Amino acid sequence: MPSAPDRAQSIYHMCRRAEWRAAAAEGVYRGSSQDVADGFIHFSTADQLRASAAKHRAGQRDLVLLTVDARALGQALKWEPARGGDLFPHLHGPLPVATVMRIDELPLAPDGGHLFPPGVPLAPPDDRGGGGRR
Repeated sequence: MPSAPDRAQSIYHMCRRAEWRAAAAEGVYRGSSQDVADGFIHFSTADQLRASAAKHRAGQRDLVLLTVDARALGQALKWEPARGGDLFPHLHGPLPVATVMRIDELPLAPDGGHLFPPGVPLAPPDDRGGGGRR
């Protein structure tokens, strides 16, 4: 089994803007309906982000990208295998709003893919970056 990535890295979560607004008012984000059904909040590393967006958020508008320091999540963050055996960060519990370091709009490009903000170290477009959930 692959080892967990360096826990000092940033991890990312895509959600609807309205979900994030509600979380900001409450102080915690409990995840999307899919996260709730799965029992954890799906995150991606920078290398996994482009493939996760294409697989799970293709064509979706009004999204934001949350950037979180994995260290801030403590033992509730688990690195678990998903499709292809890649380890994905899964948060087993709510995400405290205070742990979010950055919130960026995630607009759609004309081709229906998402335009990621500068400063997010994405894998190249031809790199699948893993196929697990967000």
